[in-house]
Amino acid sequence: MRKVELNMTEEFKYNVIKKLVETNGNKNTAALKLGCTRRTINRMIKGYEREGKAFFIHGNKGRTPANAIPVDVENKILTLYDNKYYDSNFTHFAEKLEAVEGITVSKTHLRELFLRELILSPMATRKTRKWLREQLEVAKTTAPSKAEQDRIQEAIVSLEEKHPRRPRCAYFGEMIQMDASVYVWFGDEKAYLHLAVDDCTGAIVGAFFASQETLVGYYNVFYQILTNYGIPYSFFTDKRTVFEYQRKETASLEKDTFTQFSYACKQLGVEINTSSVPQAKGRVERMFRTLKSRLPIELRLAGVTTLEQANEFLHLYVKEFNAQFALPINHNKSVFDTQLDQEKINLTLAVITERKIDGGHSIRFDNKYFFPVKENGSPVHYRKGTSCLVIHAFDGNLFATINEDVFALDEIPVHEARSKNFDLPEPPREPRERYIPPMTHPWRATEFNKHVSCQPHRALPDGMTYEDLWYTNAIVF
Repeated sequence: MRKVELNMTEEFKYNVIKKLVETNGNKNTAALKLGCTRRTINRMIKGYEREGKAFFIHGNKGRTPANAIPVDVENKILTLYDNKYYDSNFTHFAEKLEAVEGITVSKTHLRELFLRELILSPMATRKTRKWLREQLEVAKTTAPSKAEQDRIQEAIVSLEEKHPRRPRCAYFGEMIQMDASVYVWFGDEKAYLHLAVDDCTGAIVGAFFASQETLVGYYNVFYQILTNYGIPYSFFTDKRTVFEYQRKETASLEKDTFTQFSYACKQLGVEINTSSVPQAKGRVERMFRTLKSRLPIELRLAGVTTLEQANEFLHLYVKEFNAQFALPINHNKSVFDTQLDQEKINLTLAVITERKIDGGHSIRFDNKYFFPVKENGSPVHYRKGTSCLVIHAFDGNLFATINEDVFALDEIPVHEARSKNFDLPEPPREPRERYIPPMTHPWRATEFNKHVSCQPHRALPDGMTYEDLWYTNAIVF
């Protein structure tokens, strides 16, 4: 005779009906216990008398649900996650399955499938991690190998501590949180993703990959903000020297180059607030966590292997990401100031370093040698040891300021381009008029103040500076 196995609910119904038949008890009481009608009790009694215990087995027991995903499809899903979409969260994985692989499956079913296989999502909660740890301890006795146990154990990472929430800023551009994160975003080498996130909308307003966390990376992010949106009200960053003003104990500007980001912000009127607590800038930290579960998969599927390809990919990806996750941008509630022209941006996002004229009347910069030249292209010569400031504009142009004069820089080639003895002479070219930034530009202030400090006839009234006069065009040079 076949053994009949019932679950807890079926076993309870069987015992109630069995006792009712054997003792000829009250059907109304039995109906209250089972939460059904007297008519259902009569039907159960007839079924018990006819089939016995087997009557209480549910009719769908052992059947595959009509909406169930076939086993071969589940195996395909697991294979795709292991080989192609690994490290992605389940929501992102479900989106890729439907859009790329043509497999429609709910996020709930994915979670159930992966939990059954003891696969942990990168976005798993503390409760889920605790449950999985308990399941792992039970599965150790039946695991096929120690390697499988180790693989599962490595997937269980400690959960970040939770911190109190704070409300978002009221206006778009009121606070831009900025930071960089090192990770294996693409290929085999680690790279730094410089990121800027608007606190009000959660939108990515600037993103740039670099091999190191440097001033250049943050300048590129700042350039995207100025070009696409305008001048923000404030930045919120960590306490890296790239975001702070030059310290008093720093004797040379060249030794504290990274402080020039703050100087650029000062010229544009952008406020900078810093904090050493990562949770204080939780928007950008949380954004890194989301991107680490999504962006590497997208970069891998796009075949990205270099920094140039990654930065090119970011332009389109950021737009799609913001459309999917960022809050709607209300331009009526934007505090971004007027966008600057390209020339102003190039000169504002400049890197300024101190150099000295060498014995060959040239300036060494970036392992190359340059001559300072006038607007007409003629070189100028200063004696050895003369101090100057080299301005590396954002677009790559180089300038030098010596005393109160500003010159363009022409690179001295290692070899002559043409031989005077063996090559035919080139036809003469008309000299190109060179662009020299005006005296009113902020980075000429130091040299000009040094110049006028010893000129009594240019003394100003108390409380007034030359910068006040520059921006009002009240002084004639």
